[in-house]
Amino acid sequence: MATNRTFTMLKPDATGAGNTGKIIDRMIEAGFSIKAMKWTQLSKAHAEAFYAVHSERPFYGELVEYMTSGPIVAMILEKDDAVASFRDLIGATNPAEAAPGTIRADFAESISANAVHGSDSDENAQIEGRFYFSECEEA
Repeated sequence: MATNRTFTMLKPDATGAGNTGKIIDRMIEAGFSIKAMKWTQLSKAHAEAFYAVHSERPFYGELVEYMTSGPIVAMILEKDDAVASFRDLIGATNPAEAAPGTIRADFAESISANAVHGSDSDENAQIEGRFYFSECEEA
């Protein structure tokens, strides 16, 4: 059964380009409510831990370096069928393949600097949300 919460983070390219408010507005306009949000800078250790699932992949080092290059905004969002709805809103990982009007089509710089992370499953949404937020930080 699909849950009603998902995890997202605005990546350093989005925050660095001043697109934080525009992207958050898109989320709210799409019917998501923000249940937790924080602006933070990832340390190398935190980025390595969050992306540990990719540690054997050739892009892992570049990913960690990129994710520590500037601030991120981590959020827990709520809406019916949140994970699937949010994945539709953000578009394909590669912005060149993202549908017009999606967040990545409009704000991403490249396949690696793609503006926003969105959980790919209900299970990962819970794991990723717990990585950034304690129980008392969620509404």
